[in-house]
Amino acid sequence: MDWLQAIILGIIQGLTEFIPISSTGHLYLGRNFFGLEEAGLFLDTMLHLGTLIALVVFYKDILLKLIKNPFSRITALLVIGTIPAVIAGVLFSDYFDSISKSGVTIGWEFLITGAFLWFADSIKNGAKKVEDISLFDSFFIGSFQAFAIFPAISRSGMTIVGALMRKMDKEAAAYFSFLLSIPAICGGVIFQLKDIASGNVPQISLTSMFIATLASAIFGYIAVKFMISFVKNKSLKLFAVYVWILGVVIIVLQQMGTF
Repeated sequence: MDWLQAIILGIIQGLTEFIPISSTGHLYLGRNFFGLEEAGLFLDTMLHLGTLIALVVFYKDILLKLIKNPFSRITALLVIGTIPAVIAGVLFSDYFDSISKSGVTIGWEFLITGAFLWFADSIKNGAKKVEDISLFDSFFIGSFQAFAIFPAISRSGMTIVGALMRKMDKEAAAYFSFLLSIPAICGGVIFQLKDIASGNVPQISLTSMFIATLASAIFGYIAVKFMISFVKNKSLKLFAVYVWILGVVIIVLQQMGTF
């Protein structure tokens, strides 16, 4: 992976982690386009580390409060909301790792993501802010996050939809969606440490990896700020149409045997 490929993949990860069009699905396409299939999940994890850094910077004030008061209500919401993703990861991680590597269902998953994004626009804007949501609300939203174990199901898209279904205000829904992704992304990074410890990692230039992670962090921060503002007054249908077109193209290419 050269520095240009690193920058491009970092930009893809940073933008698509929070713009609801699936970062994992786009990274799969990017890796295959550049012939970096062997980099696989390790590269994805390091790029996710970049978006984790973006989240830590963006939410630094609330994270500092949680450190000072670790038994706060927000902590409880994040723990409860993360449980479904943990269960899905523990029970089905090997199966979904094989799906991610093959990409056999990726086109259909983009179509499903689009359907949920389109549905989101039919949900009447609620009035709940983050401080108003219940533990059940958080668990419900986290259950939607668990579906993102499929490689081309958007984590941010699903959690925003789940939050809107629980009558959250659109801006608050995006804010909580990205906040809830912190423990999930952090857990994914930590999970990969066993591969690093065992030496089971691809031979990738440390410079290229640093550049990719930095680009992911920078563009991730930009995407978080953009989406929280965008969701407030704009429609998600634009993203739905995009992933539908992408999904159809992938399915057609797969049927033709060229993908």
